Amino acid sequence: MLHAVIQTGGKQYRVAEGDILFIEKLPVEGGETVKFDKVLALVEDEGESKFGTPFVDGASVSAKVVKQGKAKKIRVFKMKPKKNYRRTYGHRQPYTQVQIETITR
Repeated sequence: MLHAVIQTGGKQYRVAEGDILFIEKLPVEGGETVKFDKVLALVEDEGESKFGTPFVDGASVSAKVVKQGKAKKIRVFKMKPKKNYRRTYGHRQPYTQVQIETITR
């Protein structure tokens, strides 16, 4: 089984073919294919590994965009005691759901 470590949205993800990920929002529509060129490492179960400096040359990961969406709302509450200061607001983080199709060496 081949695994890859990719970088997108300022985060790193360990992926394999068929995995479904929730990543930071990308400017693509559902059903399109997106290609990740920033592959940090390729790891096989047999012990064969390839690490980049910082990226592996020629390696890429292609994924199909399943959908765009927003996460559940979180409530943020700020308060300063004894000063009658209270603020409440919410936030919904946008995401892109992708399914990994192929890992190219």
